[in-house]
Amino acid sequence: MKISTKGRYAVRMMLDIAQHDKGEPVRIKDISARQDISLKYLEQIVSALVRANYLQSIRGPQGGYHLVRKPDEYTIGDILRATEGSLACVECLSTEYNYCERAGNCVTVRLWRELDEAISSVVDKYTIEDLMNWSAESYDNYVI
Repeated sequence: MKISTKGRYAVRMMLDIAQHDKGEPVRIKDISARQDISLKYLEQIVSALVRANYLQSIRGPQGGYHLVRKPDEYTIGDILRATEGSLACVECLSTEYNYCERAGNCVTVRLWRELDEAISSVVDKYTIEDLMNWSAESYDNYVI
């Protein structure tokens, strides 16, 4: 499994909004500059996050985006699934029911399930707040 730039940038965008939301909407233009990500690409990503009800759009000249919930209520897995779709490592595990005709006799499905559970256990363990804390720790340890 490989996380695309869309998924990685979505996590960076959500983190940036959480870090810079001081009561005013965070402008996508500012996120683009801080994160060095194309404005057009961020516009595509933000629409998926608004549709998932993770971000609220504020219109107008002073508009931008707010998180709908608190940073500790967004797992990295939530954000990746909203932008990437299923994180399953094989197609037969990408839906709740395994439609593969070989599912009953497949020896390897156990391996794929365990790998899928391992991936989910990591991305569903950490939140945007965890990333904010990690960011603060790296600044606290900065030495010249």
